[in-house]
Amino acid sequence: MFCLVVCSVVEEVVLLDESGQALGTADKISVHHDQTPLHLAFSCYLFNETGQFLLTRRAESKRVFPGVWTNSCCGHPGPGEAVPDAVRRRLDQELGITVPSVTLVLPRFRYRARMDEVVENEMCPVYAAWVDTRQHHMSPDPAEIADVKWVGWDDFRVEVLAGQQLVSPWCALQVAELERLGPDPRAWPAADESGLPPAALST
Repeated sequence: MFCLVVCSVVEEVVLLDESGQALGTADKISVHHDQTPLHLAFSCYLFNETGQFLLTRRAESKRVFPGVWTNSCCGHPGPGEAVPDAVRRRLDQELGITVPSVTLVLPRFRYRARMDEVVENEMCPVYAAWVDTRQHHMSPDPAEIADVKWVGWDDFRVEVLAGQQLVSPWCALQVAELERLGPDPRAWPAADESGLPPAALST
């Protein structure tokens, strides 16, 4: 008789001090609670060939902010993983989309948000990416994403800033900061990587 043991891969996050230096790692599942320690994450805003933005709705099974509309992709770099590599990895895992590169636009973004008894507490650099949907077929992972829709960025940002489009707390804060970069995402300047948390530079 043979016994098959299936071992799930433990996803670890990089813990940070207040200056953004790495303090070590922790299991992603165990780290999110009512006293979530500060850790490294990222957000990505994906645009298509016509300049539309991909708005996604988090799966209802997600522990934090389930069913909430938010930016295209979020995640956590693994220990030793470069943040741009982590962004591309999650775009592929969550959306089935491969992008050749990503652009850092908000290196210093940080937020803390509570949902019931779970807190998000992250230094979360923000990236922009582009995909030609005529050449790439999207296949969202239902365990991560409940719904997707391409929307005009101008209408989206105006509605978010006016409180007419409800999105995740981090997305709302990010849109307010992205607004300062200008109305056209194609003209957003690439940020200097020296502004990243030190832990993001050392991965």
